[in-house]
Amino acid sequence: MLLLLLLAPVFLRPLGAGGAQTPNATSEGCQIIHPPWEGGIRYRGLTRDQVKAINFLPVDYEIEYVCRGEREVVGPKVRKCLANGSWTDMDTPSRCVRICSKSYLTLENGKVFLTGGDLPALDGARVDFRCDPDFHLVGSSRSICSQGQWSTPKPHCQVNRTPHSERRAVYIGALFPMSGGWPGGQACQPAVEMALEDVNSRRDILPDYELKLIHHDSKCDPGQATKYLYELLYNDPIKIILMPGCSSVSTLVAEAARMWNLIVLSYGSSSPALSNRQRFPTFFRTHPSATLHNPTRVKLFEKWGWKKIATIQQTTEVFTSTLDDLEERVKEAGIEITFRQSFFSDPAVPVKNLKRQDARIIVGLFYETEARKVFCEVYKERLFGKKYVWFLIGWYADNWFKIYDPSINCTVDEMTEAVEGHITTEIVMLNPANTRSISNMTSQEFVEKLTKRLKRHPEETGGFQEAPLAYDAIWALALALNKTSGGGGRSGVRLEDFNYNNQTITDQIYRAMNSSSFEGVSGHVVFDASGSRMAWTLIEQLQGGSYKKIGYYDSTKDDLSWSKTDKWIGGAPPADQTLVIKTFRFLSQKLFISVSVLSSLGIVLAVVCLSFNIYNSHVRYIQNSQPNLNNLTAVGCSLALAAVFPLGLDGYHIRENQFPFVCQARLWLLGLGFSLGYGSMFTKIWWVHTVFTKKEEKKEWRKTLEPWKLYATVGLLVGMDLLTLAIWQIVDPLHRTIETFAKEEPKEDIDVSILPQLEHCSSRKMNTWLGIFYGYKGLLLLLGIFLAYETKSVSTEKINDHRAVGMAIYNVAVLCLITAPVTMILSSQQDAAFAFASLAIVFSSYITLVVLFVPKMRRLITRGEWQSEAQDTMKTGSSTNNNEEEKSRLLEKENRELEKIIAEKEERVSELRHQLQSRQQLRSRRHPQTPPDPSGGLPRGPSEPPDRLSCDGSRVHLLYK
Repeated sequence: MLLLLLLAPVFLRPLGAGGAQTPNATSEGCQIIHPPWEGGIRYRGLTRDQVKAINFLPVDYEIEYVCRGEREVVGPKVRKCLANGSWTDMDTPSRCVRICSKSYLTLENGKVFLTGGDLPALDGARVDFRCDPDFHLVGSSRSICSQGQWSTPKPHCQVNRTPHSERRAVYIGALFPMSGGWPGGQACQPAVEMALEDVNSRRDILPDYELKLIHHDSKCDPGQATKYLYELLYNDPIKIILMPGCSSVSTLVAEAARMWNLIVLSYGSSSPALSNRQRFPTFFRTHPSATLHNPTRVKLFEKWGWKKIATIQQTTEVFTSTLDDLEERVKEAGIEITFRQSFFSDPAVPVKNLKRQDARIIVGLFYETEARKVFCEVYKERLFGKKYVWFLIGWYADNWFKIYDPSINCTVDEMTEAVEGHITTEIVMLNPANTRSISNMTSQEFVEKLTKRLKRHPEETGGFQEAPLAYDAIWALALALNKTSGGGGRSGVRLEDFNYNNQTITDQIYRAMNSSSFEGVSGHVVFDASGSRMAWTLIEQLQGGSYKKIGYYDSTKDDLSWSKTDKWIGGAPPADQTLVIKTFRFLSQKLFISVSVLSSLGIVLAVVCLSFNIYNSHVRYIQNSQPNLNNLTAVGCSLALAAVFPLGLDGYHIRENQFPFVCQARLWLLGLGFSLGYGSMFTKIWWVHTVFTKKEEKKEWRKTLEPWKLYATVGLLVGMDLLTLAIWQIVDPLHRTIETFAKEEPKEDIDVSILPQLEHCSSRKMNTWLGIFYGYKGLLLLLGIFLAYETKSVSTEKINDHRAVGMAIYNVAVLCLITAPVTMILSSQQDAAFAFASLAIVFSSYITLVVLFVPKMRRLITRGEWQSEAQDTMKTGSSTNNNEEEKSRLLEKENRELEKIIAEKEERVSELRHQLQSRQQLRSRRHPQTPPDPSGGLPRGPSEPPDRLSCDGSRVHLLYK
């Protein structure tokens, strides 16, 4: 920006005639120079747009020529604006000239002589090649540069080898798995044989030795490998190195080889356990450790935002140790392995468990044969598609899922459908850059040459992907032995002196192997401190039945090269778990509004009844119904009806912090409403039962009724509620709790599940408090029903509406006893629970108000009984109707008492008659019989006066009065 300000006076000069700037060199600077062909000019401090806007540059300004492609600047590379308006060295043009490859200017084990030009090599330059002593030139000795290309391929210097017949043999013992869990020997053995041919044909590597191979089929089985291992060790000739394949076989061989001072070089072992230098001190491998997959997997998990994964593995050491390493890495990255399954031979149950646990991102670690079993079960369980992503090992054959396997009962089409879209992480085993390796062969040339040696199609050949590693393993061995032996002519050990007790040669081979570094067909070959190959990771995805490269990952630099060719069945990477959307089940607003309207009308009715009762409290008929208790009933019904409103409030209407207040409002309104409404009715019916179901001892109570006793009874019931509610609120207050239901899957999106939740008012000891509350309230309801039944025939003037109270108690008790348990059962169904509870409150309140107050209103309206108690005493018949039932009851009782007295009197008369007859018979025996008295009386004795008999008759008549 500062430079532009300095240049502004120059750039903004006024235009001369014709629109061209006046050429004043000393004041305006130098005119812009056009860049050369295939090149450009770098204007320091100016952007491209700024350069286009100016024609002159100031004095002392410098420009720099740059060239594109394989070209170099010939002539001045930098020019400076002079004070006279010209550029420096204008007599020498600057050109961009194509140069030839600089690699021809050096020759390993030889010298290069450049003539006809200076460095760099330009058109017309010539190079001559000469080899050092003991080496001979392979290729043309001269090459000329023309238009950026050398005329002949670059030669190389090859050591003068000993004649084939005079070279000493060095034997390699190898175990190739031609079948089993990983049949990698099918392609790796031909690659090893091809490498031996190439190494043995070179004169600069082991010129005095010839590498020979002795091999067996291990079948990827440690037991089979043990047999062949001891055949290799105890049968001549002596092997200088061992080359096993499978991890399980390599573990066995590497652990035993230390006893024979043997170096072990594996081409197909990926078990992380083999990186243990204490357990396997002489082990090397051109196949990287399986743990090299894990950084790539973690990188992909982070790229796609997955935080939860599941794993399923075959129970072998290679996969167990790999999974242990993965678990540590994902934990560091903040990723969780939510579910881990393993199997030995049958994966059916573990796959079902993955399905049941809703595993979405699944890492599978197993050999190729077991992979077919796993994905046959995956197809049966439908554990594939747009919801799932499988991560597999990339060393399987490209058509592994199409290979016939009698151990599974799935078709090729079913297997193809099940594996579609899975991701493989694979070590880069073939150099992606088509450069020449140490064998003077490119990776593509190697593939073509190996394909010709195979007996079947590469996709059907096990280990075809690992074949470059086997090829480079021979080269690593050959270079290490060449360095140990002195490299042909130089001082070194004699490899033919090696034996299983010569640790010195083993140590030298170990050091040479440990320092290996060369370009192979699989890429750059170098070993880490644990003897494992360090390499890039290839990421592939199965798309349409074939694997497509989607990226590379270099774990040493944490560099992910992404090609953006990944495809997903659902159009995007799936979620790592079912997206759970929490939704609250709110009360139906239509139901809430309907019940609220009914409650409001009930409150209006209660207010009308209360006003009516207070206004007519001077009327005798109202006074005889204990109006103050009825007033409490109306107030209690109002409170109970008001409880319907907070009972229907939930998260739809209120915030979370308001919920405790709503819970307390529900409890207090219902508790006090019940105590006032039902308690006042219970007090009436209890007093009636106490007074009028007793006989003589309560007669005095019937004459006078002290109201304070009734009010005290109601106060006791309300006080018990107040005390209980206060203790409940202080000790264990109600608060908002969430009830969670089973997840629901909507039809329109299978990756989303709905988690319904319901808000409740609850406390820690909720059941205990409800037990206390429902316990004594239930007993009170049952006792009220009993008292109402016992007093149904009682009639009293002091409480003239006790029959209506009994009817109200029946209704309230029945509704409460039914609604309470039903509401507890339906607590998870918010609409049904609210409907039962609220309608029970509404109906019981309506019934109570109608039964208690409507008859009073009707009587006062129809009969006109609006006078006060003083006026009522002036009417003679005003109290007759009220006492009719009481008089009838008293008359019936007196009648029963008289009947009893009459029965006793008759029994006495009968007894006296019997005594009289006995006395007459006694007299007749003592005195002669006399004629009867003509008056009709009883016979008289001779000396008995007649007055006595008449006196006895009168006494008998008195008995019947």
